[in-house]
Amino acid sequence: MRKTTISSKMLRPMSTEAVEKAARADPDAQPLTDADFGRMQRTPRVKIIRRALDLTQEEFAARYHIPLGTLRDWEQGRAEPDQPTRAYLLLIARDPEHVNRTLNRTRA
Repeated sequence: MRKTTISSKMLRPMSTEAVEKAARADPDAQPLTDADFGRMQRTPRVKIIRRALDLTQEEFAARYHIPLGTLRDWEQGRAEPDQPTRAYLLLIARDPEHVNRTLNRTRA
């Protein structure tokens, strides 16, 4: 099997302006408008919260009593947390240790 190499002489570099013009000419890649931003909803990004806590999906799900499949669905965009769950995720984001202590108290 032959390896194909591409030299910089074979490429025709585009200027920043040319790239911008080409991108704006593509009807499928138009920038978001103010109306688009208005329709969007800000939701807690569970994957960002989990990674900030340096936890695996399994650890996060167990610690915060969230079904693993549900967590994966949220992270992969197949489902979105409902309003009470978004509030719960906000609590986890703001004070993860307090939520952990509250949920996982051990009886003395």
